[in-house]
Amino acid sequence: MLDYDREAAVYDATRGGIPRARSAAEAVLGLVPPTARTLLDLACGTGLVTMRLTRPGLRPVGIDLAPGMLRAAAPRLDGAAVRGDSRQLPFRSASVDVVTVIWLLHLLPDARPVIAEAARVLRPGGVLVTTVDKAAAHDVGSDIDTLVAPYRGRLPSDAAARVAAHAAGHGLRPSGEARFPGHGQGRTPRRLADDVRRGRVYAAGGAALADLIAALPDPELPRADPEFTVHAFTRHA
Repeated sequence: MLDYDREAAVYDATRGGIPRARSAAEAVLGLVPPTARTLLDLACGTGLVTMRLTRPGLRPVGIDLAPGMLRAAAPRLDGAAVRGDSRQLPFRSASVDVVTVIWLLHLLPDARPVIAEAARVLRPGGVLVTTVDKAAAHDVGSDIDTLVAPYRGRLPSDAAARVAAHAAGHGLRPSGEARFPGHGQGRTPRRLADDVRRGRVYAAGGAALADLIAALPDPELPRADPEFTVHAFTRHA
């Protein structure tokens, strides 16, 4: 896992900035019911996406565990940024209309506690909107993908089928899907090789895989941007 306190200073610049945030927010808002008034964005990070999850009558609140991220998010959210663990939310049961989870589940060994908490705080008729299949989205058929294919490992915690099964166990039924481009998220060989060496991704490949990736042509050239997927689930009584 990254040190998200330290990462806060460079997070937006290395994650596609405003274009990516705008695309993500538009996709999410398209799955939010027009009657929604309260929205809780889990692992909100710097708030760059969260601040765009608004429209007349809809108020977003960001929650994150990293103080560095919250310091960046608070001014963007007019102070509506709360420190908390997405697996144990500091909110009452059945108290919010929408819970959004953008690029969190893939980081966790088990997505079930987060989905359970989302279901708990949602009102009947409330909606959970979450990204799924993040790793698969980065498979754009590039030369990088050819090298890393043998190291993708087990089914990730944010696999769409797993998320849907966990959601169903808490009375959350599928209610929509959207996609958005990951502006600026195309991988470069040099950056990915560094991540492999640090054990952040494809750890089983080790230094040998990192060297192969680093030796690819045009090591600073980003490969094609991924297209991310978000799924919506509605809580039924």
